Amino acid sequence: MSQHLDLWVDPACPWAWITSRWLLEAREVRDFDVDFHVMSLAVLNEGNEKYAKYLDRLIGPVRVLIAAEQRHGNQVVEPLYSAMGLRHHVGGEKEWSVVIAQALADVGLEADLAEAAESTDYDEALRTSHHQGMGPVGYEVGTPVIQVDGAAIFGPVVTPAPKGEAAGRLFDGVLLVLKTPGFYELKRSRLDEPSFD
Repeated sequence: MSQHLDLWVDPACPWAWITSRWLLEAREVRDFDVDFHVMSLAVLNEGNEKYAKYLDRLIGPVRVLIAAEQRHGNQVVEPLYSAMGLRHHVGGEKEWSVVIAQALADVGLEADLAEAAESTDYDEALRTSHHQGMGPVGYEVGTPVIQVDGAAIFGPVVTPAPKGEAAGRLFDGVLLVLKTPGFYELKRSRLDEPSFD
């Protein structure tokens, strides 16, 4: 039987982008499916003065993802998130209004969904999705978050995304630690900048 995973991401995070590319690659060599969900770095860092100047910029893309999910269902989250990431991380487009408009067009979604970026109408649903992802793993981490069978873990943070069987081996290892009762952390200092190769 195929394994099911849930992945929580914010389109602004380059590390979550790389992890998502790794999971999609691993899916080609391992038997699992993955649903993408929205967490929010803006929600996570509310009240943190260090991030205060960034929070207004970060909320728009996740609101649009939630609006698209409400209109079309969860199956639209991954392609829209992927289109945003291709524009922002790979393509280098920094203006989120441009990223959002182009990503919506890329996946054939209605242009009016971009209006959600400036609307608080989706914030309750955004917070619900955010807490569904962060609650099981804890709020002292960020994105990406992977959940399997009720167990959750932050990461893996890796660059560049492994390909082929290397992606599968990392998947095997992540699943092993994720399903180990009492496992909490592996970590080393990051020496490399995100690589989108």
